[in-house]
Amino acid sequence: MLEVRGLEAGYGSATVLFDVSFAVADGEAVALLGRNGAGKSTTLKAIAGWLKPSRGDIRFDGRRIDGAPSYRIARAGLGFVPEGRRIFGGLTVAQNLEVGRRDAPTGTPWTPQRLFSLFPALAELRERRGGQLSGGEQQMLAIARTLMGNPAMLLLDEPGEGLAPLIVAQLAEALREFKQAGLSILLAEQSLVLAASIADRAVVLESGLVRYADSYAGFARDAKARAEYLGLD
Repeated sequence: MLEVRGLEAGYGSATVLFDVSFAVADGEAVALLGRNGAGKSTTLKAIAGWLKPSRGDIRFDGRRIDGAPSYRIARAGLGFVPEGRRIFGGLTVAQNLEVGRRDAPTGTPWTPQRLFSLFPALAELRERRGGQLSGGEQQMLAIARTLMGNPAMLLLDEPGEGLAPLIVAQLAEALREFKQAGLSILLAEQSLVLAASIADRAVVLESGLVRYADSYAGFARDAKARAEYLGLD
C-alpha cells in the first residue's frame, strides 16, 4: 500500500529526516512513535505532499507520489488528518463534512449517516459551527471530514494530543472500526493508548532516524526500547 524508502526532508537548510524507510501493507495499521521533535509530523507531511522531500522514494499503491501536489495525493486515496485539526470554524459540522465529500471508487462509501453512527456526538451537533465545538469534537470532525473523501489509507498526526482520556478511548474505538472496514492506517502518536488499540507494527523515530521497527506486540514487551526511545518505564 505505502512504501517509504530513503526519505530525507526538512525545513530550509535544516534536515529533519535521515534515510527513513518503512512500509504499510494493505489493511495494516502502523504506529509511528517517538518523542516530540523526533520527526513524526515531518514524515506525515512529506508523505501527504505538504512538504517536498529532498531525497527518497515514496510509493502509494505502486505509484511514486514524492514531490506530487497534496491534492493529487489525496485524490489517489491517501487521506491526511493533520495536527491541529484545521476544520472550518465558520461552517457547521454538516457543512464541514460536505466540503470533504468525494465519491468512493469502490466498496461501501463513507457518508454522514455512517460517520454519525461512529461519532454520535457529531450527530447531535450537526448544525453547530466548527468553532463552537470542544477540542475532542473538533478532532472527531477532522477525522470524519477526511473519511468523507473515501480514502484507502488514513494518515493521523497526533489525534489524541491534549484530549481527555474518555475522548481518547472513543477515538480508539473509532480507529478499530476504520481498520475493520479495510482502511490502512499510519498513526503518528505519543499516546500508547491509541497506538495499542490498532497497531500491527511499530516504527520508532529518534532525531529523524528509524531506531526500532518490529511488531507492536514486540515493542510493547520491550521495556528497554520503550525507555530508551520514548522515556517510558
